Amino acid sequence: MSQFNNIVRLSFRDYSHEWRMSGCFILALASVLAPMMILFGLKFGIVTTMVSGLIENPANREISPIGSGRYDDTWIDALRDRRDVAFIIPRTRALAATIQLKSSTAKRILSTELLATAPGDPLLAGVSRLPKNYFEVILSHSAADKLNAKVGDEIDASLARQFKGKRERVHLPLEVIGVTGAQVISRSVAFVNLKLLLASEQFKDGRMVVDLGWRGNIGTPDGRVYPSFRLYAKSIYDVAGLVSVLEEQGSNVKANVAEISTVQSIDDNLTVIFWIIAFVGATGFAFSLGASLWANVDRKRKELSVLRLVGFKSARIVLFPVLQSCYTAVLGWLLAVLVYLAFEYLLNTFLAPRLNLDRTLCFLLIEHFLWALALTFVIAISAAILGGLRAAGIEPSDGLRDI
Repeated sequence: MSQFNNIVRLSFRDYSHEWRMSGCFILALASVLAPMMILFGLKFGIVTTMVSGLIENPANREISPIGSGRYDDTWIDALRDRRDVAFIIPRTRALAATIQLKSSTAKRILSTELLATAPGDPLLAGVSRLPKNYFEVILSHSAADKLNAKVGDEIDASLARQFKGKRERVHLPLEVIGVTGAQVISRSVAFVNLKLLLASEQFKDGRMVVDLGWRGNIGTPDGRVYPSFRLYAKSIYDVAGLVSVLEEQGSNVKANVAEISTVQSIDDNLTVIFWIIAFVGATGFAFSLGASLWANVDRKRKELSVLRLVGFKSARIVLFPVLQSCYTAVLGWLLAVLVYLAFEYLLNTFLAPRLNLDRTLCFLLIEHFLWALALTFVIAISAAILGGLRAAGIEPSDGLRDI
């Protein structure tokens, strides 16, 4: 342990004594590492911004059926149980999924699309309360604005049909329990419990709705079949796989696959470019540092042989260039981080606004800095092995010749 402590102290004293040469090593490392960190920060920031934009918009995870199909509860439940499915709920025919809404604070009657909702609905992620019965509704921002309605208001909902030669209309009081943000959906939509959506279809088909006292033909068809559904994948990276599964089952669907593929392609291509540049830079620096340490060992051959002469073992002598390489790694990494942080500030403060970006253009996470430090250590120690092997071959007699 005494020899180890002494070699650590001597290597640091020698490193600090030759501060000009040590400074050149540090600057050489920082000049390679800092540009790579800036490049990776730009790659990470740009791709993260693009991916975040896709993820934050639920429409990019939506998979919509084209046309009308036949989907029963068993099929819906089987899809809901998949790990790559975040949310699925049935939809009725478009003509059956419309309702007329009237507010006491607005003159117009608004014909509104009905969408069933349930816990986990991506479109209502920011809403704390969901419709639990026939008499609660969440309005889209557009619908609430046209009705001049807010949370807590009661609005009148009505449905009309032609039944046995007569035109009939039923009314239903609905409590507004939430309003979506303007960015969630641009259409006028009323989010309701699935029971109300199905009741609307039953009424328009001329069937009785016992719970609401709406008269009609008695009985409902056995084995309910839905013409459509509303489906969201767990993540944007699950969309393509789900589309393939649904198409294999015979469903004709559409999704935002092209834009997602473009972002993935950009990410992959930038990653390849980054690692090519990183490999070339790291290899060049490793050989440069290794050659410098080799030359440094040759220059200090006399001093190192004296250490051997006074009893230092070969393994301890090997540590001399390795420890000095580690000092270079730590100090070079710190300088590169400071240079990166300065450029990150400049890019995000001055360049991002010029590109009309409302997000960070360049940034790295803490783990990225730690990975950079770890890789720098690996490269530095690998390069130091050349000097270490050279130092291990020095004989004590080499020092005696110069005494």
